[in-house]
Amino acid sequence: MTHWRAGLLAATILGVPAMAYAQAPKPATGSLTVAYAAEATMMDPAKYAAGVDQYFFGQIFEQLVRPDPNLKRVNWLAEKWALKEENGKPYLDIQIRKGVKFHNGDPLTSADFEFAYSRLRDNKVSRWSHLQAAVEKFEVIDDHHFLIRFKEGDGSYIADNLQLWALPKKYFEKVGDEEFTRNPIGTGPWKFVSRTIKEEIKFEAFDDYWNTEHRPTVKNLTIKVIPEDLTRVAAFKTGAVDWIDAVPPAMVEEFKKMPGVKTQSFVTPNNLYLSMDAIRPNSPFKDVKVRQAVAHAIDVDAIIKSVLRGQGERYVQVGKGTMGYDPDLKPYPYDPKKARELLKQAGFPNGFDTPCYNLTTPREPNVKEVGEAMFAYLTAVGIRCKVQGMEYVSWVSFARRDRQGGGEMDGLYSNMWSHGLPGDPGTAWAGHVHTYVPGGGWGIVSFHSDPELDAMLEELKRTMDIEKREALIRKIARVKHERVAGGLPTYRPVVTFAWRDKVEFKGWPQPGYWRQMQEVGLKQ
Repeated sequence: MTHWRAGLLAATILGVPAMAYAQAPKPATGSLTVAYAAEATMMDPAKYAAGVDQYFFGQIFEQLVRPDPNLKRVNWLAEKWALKEENGKPYLDIQIRKGVKFHNGDPLTSADFEFAYSRLRDNKVSRWSHLQAAVEKFEVIDDHHFLIRFKEGDGSYIADNLQLWALPKKYFEKVGDEEFTRNPIGTGPWKFVSRTIKEEIKFEAFDDYWNTEHRPTVKNLTIKVIPEDLTRVAAFKTGAVDWIDAVPPAMVEEFKKMPGVKTQSFVTPNNLYLSMDAIRPNSPFKDVKVRQAVAHAIDVDAIIKSVLRGQGERYVQVGKGTMGYDPDLKPYPYDPKKARELLKQAGFPNGFDTPCYNLTTPREPNVKEVGEAMFAYLTAVGIRCKVQGMEYVSWVSFARRDRQGGGEMDGLYSNMWSHGLPGDPGTAWAGHVHTYVPGGGWGIVSFHSDPELDAMLEELKRTMDIEKREALIRKIARVKHERVAGGLPTYRPVVTFAWRDKVEFKGWPQPGYWRQMQEVGLKQ
């Protein structure tokens, strides 16, 4: 039995200070009401559909490791862990913290993670069962020690924070699936109280929360769901709420100048891109010249400046701080003349008509307007968009090729897939660049097919060595960029939060894309 790689262990085994248990905290007091622009589709971590769900269930449930406010991966429910090898196969050796409780008082044990694994790998339950496909066996050593044995290497498992959420086995088996969804319990800093869909969700601080250093100091938390920008801003200005996310880009400067108000802007882990149908026999986007024409036709920098008021960060394949980031890889320059010439070379001198599907729900600030701007640029060079707006619930399932009724995208589609923080594109690229493989988890929202890229992505999936993984990501990024494969990368949103100065708030990046209320309270 040997360690897989000393450098990898040094980079990944980090801890929460022992003082997290040092002394009992003061009782949480008071109430706080905040407003989010988007709403969860599901409160069960085994069933979630997209990152927005984590804004809500991430207040309740926790993982083994997570990034801290400085984007340093730290141990969380895992007290320590290591990547090792036995008989040529890798495995994770994980020891979880003692004394951690679920909200009903049950102790957290290895059996709860084994239960979480069994639900996450069940394709009848989870949309992400393929992420557990490389696991050969979950082996419980004792109540606080278990092994995850792999059939082959799986670099994404580590990049995705060891993937497992702590789920309460005894409680779930007692109440059943439906009741668990209605009244979820986890180990997190917030206990679920109630939910009114499309209106609000109420939480109460968990008095027995294990982490005495990083925890909320306010007792009651209400999250209002207010998608309309002006309504959400009005709620803040009138005092109905004391904290809001997604300050409209056009109003960020106004909020910064408001007396008694604090603001903070964060680059989100969400990577937006424009998906293209490059698989249907008669699709113009099968031709790389047409895809390159799309890349030259859209002035992404101008959209960030004017539509987003600077509240976006352009990226080329991977963002700054992400594994494999290559500062020498430059975006396609805005060149409508070049775009028209490429269309002519591809056999479309007069352009063509195409469906263009646009998200209208404010999943990210001004995302509807960004889509409209992109489609207007394309129409100007001859790629004439027939724009079809979609609400979030329809949009999130529309391109899912592994779901009944999904996979109908037949043109252009404004899409997004988080690379995470600090970031690794492996899981995202497996989902929207690799050829779709029914039942295999590959290409679940992909409308591209390239055998050479497929082989590279499969190698990336198996690669756990950090240096080799980073080099491979850079190599894939250049090929993907040249072929505009799996869509055109556009930008990472910058989201601005605002709160009254009586509120104390510290942003944690994940779960919830900085919306995690891990450390929030009211000044005494």
